[in-house]
Amino acid sequence: MSSVVRLRGLRPDWSADPKVWRTEVLAGLVVALALIPEAISFSIIAGVDPAIGLFASFTMAVTISVVGGRRAMISAATGAVALVIGPLNREHGFGYLVAAVILAGVIQIVLGVLGVAKLMRFVPRSVMVGFVNALAILIFMAQVPEMHDVPWAVYPLIIGGLALMVFFPRVTTVVPAPLVSIVILTVITVAAGIAVPTVGDKGALPSSLPVPGLPDVPFTVGTLTTIAPYALAMALVGLMESLMTAKLVDEITDTHSSKTRESVGQGIANIVTGFFGGMGGCAMIGQTMINVKVSGARTRLSTFLAGAFLMVLCIVFGPVVSDIPMAALVAVMVMVSFATFDWHSVAPKTLRRMPAGEITVMAVTVAVVVATSNLAIGVVVGSITAMVIFAKRVAHLADVAAVADPDGTRVVYSVTGELFFASSNDLVGRFNYADDPDTVVIDLSAAHIWDASSVAALDAIETKYAQRGKTVEIIGLNDSSADLHGKLTGELASH
Repeated sequence: MSSVVRLRGLRPDWSADPKVWRTEVLAGLVVALALIPEAISFSIIAGVDPAIGLFASFTMAVTISVVGGRRAMISAATGAVALVIGPLNREHGFGYLVAAVILAGVIQIVLGVLGVAKLMRFVPRSVMVGFVNALAILIFMAQVPEMHDVPWAVYPLIIGGLALMVFFPRVTTVVPAPLVSIVILTVITVAAGIAVPTVGDKGALPSSLPVPGLPDVPFTVGTLTTIAPYALAMALVGLMESLMTAKLVDEITDTHSSKTRESVGQGIANIVTGFFGGMGGCAMIGQTMINVKVSGARTRLSTFLAGAFLMVLCIVFGPVVSDIPMAALVAVMVMVSFATFDWHSVAPKTLRRMPAGEITVMAVTVAVVVATSNLAIGVVVGSITAMVIFAKRVAHLADVAAVADPDGTRVVYSVTGELFFASSNDLVGRFNYADDPDTVVIDLSAAHIWDASSVAALDAIETKYAQRGKTVEIIGLNDSSADLHGKLTGELASH
């Protein structure tokens, strides 16, 4: 039986079902078309030739389709990575950028092996909702420049593209509505000779496949110190966006993915991309939503074909692709932004029932992401905000109640709740040092000590009683609390 299971594990994650193949192939084609203008735009941000971004999208997608941990997720050149490594390219040259991409890949592999993916469990749901909503806003905002100061014909084309994507699925779902919209709008603009911005206006498409090679930099300690800060920043931003995207796809598809494998896979993909002269990248959230939510793809085949079709479209069908109106791709991305936004999270009924702290965390996450255009920063700030609110809330759960013996020879203080840095700060002031009898018992049966701050607070209480000639006995410690208290008590006095 075990051998059968192992053999099944080696089979591809797609079946021979023609419907599955059709879905995956067409999804890959739609994503490839949507990747072209995005990759070119990100190349401009990074200050490199458009072909560099397209090469990166090709190698990232193809490689991650094999080594990644999340099926159907799209990785390619991204704006977040471009913003991080762009200054390195401008200050030191393209060779240093490529070297930084390779080093970032190595760092991602190391972080993946060390278990950085486990940190995702500390991302609260309110941060995840804020992440999704901010993502939708950023996707929409990225389309605004394409709708500003353009020929009037762009606007009816966008409206027509949106209408096609809304109503065409009611006719049939055999062909993805975004692909139908792109084809129809392209035919209309070309046949009618309508002068509107096209994909070709973004930059020249490559005419050949990328060739592997080493970065053109001196292999010295000086080079390493120059690229290391940029590589580390790229590795962290790339992993953050990729793992958050993987978690989002998990929820959409109701399936599980290996975050550790995805972390290592991102590193491998960036190393491969670097050796092929690409600008690096990470999970591409907008295109992933097109692939998974709009087109219905579920396997690695769509990811692989997105990268493969990208090169085929650029090299073989470059002139045709160059004629695709940007309005068609803008319509697709606008539809993606509306489909991605969690409208239920901002419904008045939901907001009335949601705790104020949860709403605050979601709003902070959205605000920071939109203000910085960096999803990673927003997630970090949102998570920190959630932790602060949680700590403040839990701090009030610790309570102290005093019960005096009838003979007046001792008093028992019963402490309940979780004792940590936030709750233990007020603990010292809850005791009546002057009026208590000579024997004081602190019962911690209903409490738990979590950190050194709590041990220090208990030490301070004992010291205050000792200064008045009174003794303190601590009872009821559970095993872990007793172990921590035993190790630290008497060792935390300030000097």
